[in-house]
Amino acid sequence: MIQVTVNRKDKQITAFSIHGHARSGPYGYDLVCAGVSAVSFGAINAVMTLSEIELEIKQSESGNLQCELIGEKASQQNIRDAQLLLEGMLISLETIERDYGEFIMIIDS
Repeated sequence: MIQVTVNRKDKQITAFSIHGHARSGPYGYDLVCAGVSAVSFGAINAVMTLSEIELEIKQSESGNLQCELIGEKASQQNIRDAQLLLEGMLISLETIERDYGEFIMIIDS
């Protein structure tokens, strides 16, 4: 199962991590893993490109992903932009969870 953990401070997303494998299909054909990967990496790329927020990203060969926002020097507009993009990511992941809940679990704390 894929576990997505979202960390918040004052309702704002400060970090998220993704661990595990869905095993919803054969290796290379796992649509849940592909969807989660596409959504999460798309959001990371969008945040880096459109909001100019610095991210600390850790990725392992086993597929684990950790992302933390490092935005002490960011403008309020950049922070709002990053939050909007990350909330969009979370909505997309929740859609996957709704349809494939046996393969993915989201913890939003």
